[in-house]
Amino acid sequence: MNKENYQGIWVYIEHAGGHVLHVGLELLHAARELKEVTGEELTAVVIADRTEDLVEQIRPYGADRILAVDCPQCREYSTDAYTQLLYDLIGEFRPSAVLVGATENGRDFAPRVACRLKTGLTADCTALGIDEETGDVAWTRPAFGGNLMATILCSNTRPQIGTVRPGVFRAEQSGRTEQVVHLDRTVPPSSIRTQIKELIHREGSPFRIAEAEIIVSGGRGMKGPENFSMLQELADLLGGVVGASRAAVDSGWIDSSHQVGQTGSTVHPKLYIACGISGAIQHLAGMSGSDQIVAINQDPDAPIFKVAHYGLVGDLFEIVPALIEEVKAMQA
Repeated sequence: MNKENYQGIWVYIEHAGGHVLHVGLELLHAARELKEVTGEELTAVVIADRTEDLVEQIRPYGADRILAVDCPQCREYSTDAYTQLLYDLIGEFRPSAVLVGATENGRDFAPRVACRLKTGLTADCTALGIDEETGDVAWTRPAFGGNLMATILCSNTRPQIGTVRPGVFRAEQSGRTEQVVHLDRTVPPSSIRTQIKELIHREGSPFRIAEAEIIVSGGRGMKGPENFSMLQELADLLGGVVGASRAAVDSGWIDSSHQVGQTGSTVHPKLYIACGISGAIQHLAGMSGSDQIVAINQDPDAPIFKVAHYGLVGDLFEIVPALIEEVKAMQA
């Protein structure tokens, strides 16, 4: 393989319900940093049945161009259709690297695309860089249950493909994209092996902890699942969501979709309130980039206090109810 025939950094932009998911915009910011080193063109790739509105949402985030692919078979996500389209696009344009969000859909089709291309894929990355010696993308991800961080290079094949966790990078507007390439594509119906009959939406807003601006998290100190209702009340008053440490999830107190840390979601909220969380290194890696961190713990030597902007040493079962009453009084 002649690697010189492959140029450009691609970011796949996922969407749902007519709205671009935040992770794609985060990856555009990360890709711009890679572009500053490699000098390659940065392309945002969006696939849908109609892309006009999605393109306008992507424009402010600094891609050199937007590749907008209209396909009538892509009104809803389909493993077969999206795999085929991205595979064909890569064969046509030959990018050097492709970044995909590590969402349910991204984790579904990105490995299939890599397999068809006979290239490597690094999954669930938490950091990106450029290797000084080879110029390859340096994909960093947790290994051995989050106890080690591994940096992986794809030196022999192209394109280099990786999925990156939501919340690792911040989405930042960086100039309006003027160059938009519109493509019309179709996928033979016979190649799509599954059909969506009905979409059943959960009541309320979709839960995406990585996009939350306020998170109230509980750990082992919560002592049981019944006590998370207290955190939910505080989160509701603040307009936030409930998070959790791995210890709380492993204990079965709360669903894994709430987990923050290397083996959960990486988050960057404006406010992170840690209740009864000691601060294992895996948890700190997932939330230490929060704008403001408030820690509540009985142990004054808990590691969480090393990253907290404000620390409250005491019984969370006294402090959290007091906070709830104070917020209610302020909102009255």
